[in-house]
Amino acid sequence: MASDQFLTISQLTRYIKKTFDQDEQLQNVWVRGEISNFKLHSRGHMYFTIKDNQSRIQSVMFAGNNRYLKFIPENGMNVLVRGDVSVYEPHGQYQFYAKEMQPDGIGNLYLAYEELKAKLESAGLFANELKKPLPTFATEIAVVTSPTGAAIRDIISTLKRRFPIARITLFPVLVQGDDAPASIARAIEQANELHLFDVLIVGRGGGSIEELWAFNEEIVAMKIFESKIPVISAVGHETDYTIADFVADIRAATPTAAAELAVPSMTEIMERIEQRKTRLIRAMNEKLSMNKDRLHHMQKSYAFRYPGQLVKQKEQELDRLLDRLHRESERMIDRKKDRLEQLQKGLNRNHPIERMIEAKDKTTRLENGLKKAFETIIMNKKHSFHNQISKLEALSPLKVMDRGYSLVYTDDQALVKSVKQVSTGDYIQVQVQDGKLDCRIDRINSK
Repeated sequence: MASDQFLTISQLTRYIKKTFDQDEQLQNVWVRGEISNFKLHSRGHMYFTIKDNQSRIQSVMFAGNNRYLKFIPENGMNVLVRGDVSVYEPHGQYQFYAKEMQPDGIGNLYLAYEELKAKLESAGLFANELKKPLPTFATEIAVVTSPTGAAIRDIISTLKRRFPIARITLFPVLVQGDDAPASIARAIEQANELHLFDVLIVGRGGGSIEELWAFNEEIVAMKIFESKIPVISAVGHETDYTIADFVADIRAATPTAAAELAVPSMTEIMERIEQRKTRLIRAMNEKLSMNKDRLHHMQKSYAFRYPGQLVKQKEQELDRLLDRLHRESERMIDRKKDRLEQLQKGLNRNHPIERMIEAKDKTTRLENGLKKAFETIIMNKKHSFHNQISKLEALSPLKVMDRGYSLVYTDDQALVKSVKQVSTGDYIQVQVQDGKLDCRIDRINSK
């Protein structure tokens, strides 16, 4: 067999790994099992085996993923793990690459939490551009929480300490149990219906995921989203995140932190007022001092010390300006007069009467010229005419007849020039100098 028909171990292992990586069923999969052979590497990576009663699989969770865990995995612990199945090429074995891990006892709740979170995020309920800003000075605070928990005590004590003028209205609700979501949702709705409150705090103290679950229900998330009042979510401890935290306008790590976000500190406000008061007094004193200096400077000025001299100087300057004004006025009047005379002369030159006289003279000259031209043309034409008449008379047949000649015409007035034009018995006319002769041909003699 040819050598190119064989695969190396590396090629075969790489092909198997590629096949695993391209299989969607082996990507982003959840598995349930028991941890064994757990080892935490010095670099932060976790190596362990996940097993059940019949099978086991080698697993690894790198430090970039396990740093978000809220517990330390231990041998014998039942867990839910999400990750990918792939092949570790150096050993040629498949293993599970974990990305997320939860204790098996809360696995179903966690899956429901992730599913609802993805649904609401895709619907736009977490969009930052929809978050409402908190008012600078909130005087009406609504609190939706349990009336007996530590959360309400922390909120009230913090609000009274920071901003004593704020009024607090408690909407007592159930914060855990099957009836808690509806109770919380109804309280949020009631607070909005009153149209009295500047800020709405919704939350409770810390607890397990089961105890905080009411704040992961869709009904509570929708009421928070629909609230016209800015909502601060304060559920559990700093490490606890619920759906309410993502939907609310702002998340507080604890109920105490929520109260601090809701109102400003009166002490800080007073300090800022004092600072501004000090700055205002300083600015006023500086302004007063500057104006005093200006007043002293003006009092020492020449105008205040010698007002009579200043008036005399101004009068002298006024006389100089008046003289200048008169001179300039006269020059201007002279220039305007010269301009007026020029315009008057131009107007006279172009006056209609003058133009008419000029036009009449021009018309007379043209008429005289036209008459002379006509007379010349007529004389030339007469002379030419007489010359032509003389030539015609010289060539006229009548002149010939004066010398004894005559003209002979046929009946149709054709001039007879040959005997061939007539026959014996034809009538002809003979034109002589003083009349016509009607004749008949009796005989023709050819030459």
